[in-house]
Amino acid sequence: MSPLRNLLAGMCTGVVASTFAVTPTERIKTALIDDARNAKKFHSSLGAVRAIYREFGFQGLYHGYVGTTLKQAGATAFRMGTYNILKDYEKGRDITQTTATNFANGAVAGTVTTYATQPFDTIKTRSQSAKGATTINAFRSILADDGVRGLWRGTTMRLGRTVFSGGILFTVYEQIVAILNTTIR
Repeated sequence: MSPLRNLLAGMCTGVVASTFAVTPTERIKTALIDDARNAKKFHSSLGAVRAIYREFGFQGLYHGYVGTTLKQAGATAFRMGTYNILKDYEKGRDITQTTATNFANGAVAGTVTTYATQPFDTIKTRSQSAKGATTINAFRSILADDGVRGLWRGTTMRLGRTVFSGGILFTVYEQIVAILNTTIR
């Protein structure tokens, strides 16, 4: 598959994941975290869902949808795209696909993904706080508080997770593919 198609397939997957799972669960998680620091009006996840629904309706679970979807679509596109581009590059140069190679490719994909999508993650987090700011208001408040550099706030912590998770994800993925290829024909 071409690099552009890899990116597009990853992006489409990210949009679907954001719509059906990531946005509402991230909204609840972020609201709970924000609430624990401030008002303490949520006593459980279900209590948070009820309060958000009461105050904002069903669409309250989708506050931050644009930012979350941009982050999710971008993250999936960059993660899958980068990994497959590296793998295709290595195949073209007869570089053996070992566990170490797969881990390194996944770690690089995680690094690229983090730097490319951190602004969307920062906006998403701000818009999904207990107050539920719009994506535009979240963007403006980040710039007002910290300037452009504020869009990359939290990058180091996220890198700690995405580098290792990317390495593990693609290493395990390749192992499962190898097992399936030998057992299911």
